[in-house]
Order: sequence, then structure tokens, then C-alpha cells
Amino acid sequence: NKFLIFSILITQFNNSILFSQEQELSKAYFASGCFWCVESIYENLKGVSEVNSGYSGGNTINPTYRDVMSGLTGHAEAIEVIYDPKLISYSTLVQVFFGSHDPTTPNRQGPDYGSQYRSIAFYTSNQEREIIQNYIALLEEKNIFTNEIVTEIKPLDKFPCLPSSSPSSPLSVSPSVSPKIVSSPLPPLIVSSPPRPLITSS
Repeated sequence: NKFLIFSILITQFNNSILFSQEQELSKAYFASGCFWCVESIYENLKGVSEVNSGYSGGNTINPTYRDVMSGLTGHAEAIEVIYDPKLISYSTLVQVFFGSHDPTTPNRQGPDYGSQYRSIAFYTSNQEREIIQNYIALLEEKNIFTNEIVTEIKPLDKFPCLPSSSPSSPLSVSPSVSPKIVSSPLPPLIVSSPPRPLITSS
């Protein structure tokens, strides 16, 4: 009986640690083209613990993956980034987002066409929305991109994760486009509280 009680206490202690660790993680959501390609970019960042593929930004309720791929649901292929804000900031994730795709091409990334491939930065708080808006303003001020930035800034509604049995799973279909980082170095976004961009003289 003493062994059983000890085992239960150990289990409860371990569960409390796991729960505490989960509470310390944050989530960010982006759409920037084929999510299988985008996943690999964020998975290699220090501080990111998990990246999930899914879709968001549309009006169709409970669409299937094939529905989304038709381009008629309004949804875009998107990713969920689960990260430790003590190791990597949301501002850094936003900078990676704009540096790893072309935010000036509407409904297209590389050879992939359709509204499901459009550029969207989703936010779940006013602070995230401000960070995205401020960084776009900074990119425009620095003239980083020749064409106008068309990235949508939208509140996250729902994010259905893509089932592993999807016909477009990486186990059955290779990504159609490789991740591309823009050649011009993007300016860092330094955030204070409340978030405001601080542009250095360099």
C-alpha cells in the first residue's frame, strides 16, 4: 500500500510539472504557402517545441482538406507554432514569417496558386496585432520589398489541425516548393511594453 501511495504521488508530481511546462508555452499562427514547407522553417528555431499544420481564415464550417484545396472555402493553409517565449519572442517569429516567404504576391507562393496559399498573420491578442502592424510599417519604411505587402492581418477564429491521414501528407506527397528566404536582411523589431518598434540609426 505504501508503494502504491508513493507511486501515485510521483505520478501527480510529474503531471504537475508537465502541466506547468505546458502553461509556459505560447502559440502563434501563420499562413505563408504550402504548410509542409513552412513547418520545417519553424521546427529548426531554438525555442520552438512543436509545429502543426492546419487551416484557418475562411468562412466554411468544418471543411475537409479537399474542400480547402479547392480554394473555395476561404481558408488558407496555415501552421500553429508552439514555442517558449523565454527562448524566442513572438516578434522574432513575425520576423521569420516575413523573411521566409514573399508577402507581396496575392494568392500565390512560388508555383502554388490559389487563395489557400495567401499570406496571413493571425493574432490572438491586441499585442500580437500591434507587433505585426508595426513590423509591416517598418518593412515598408525600409523599402525591403519592391511591391506592396499584401499580407492579411486577421484574428484567429479556429485552427483545425490537418489529420495525419491527409492525402497531402509528407509521407505520400513531396513539397512542391522549397522554403525561400528573401535576400535582403530584414530589420529586427525591438519591442518594449506596450510594443512599439525602435528603429536604430544603422
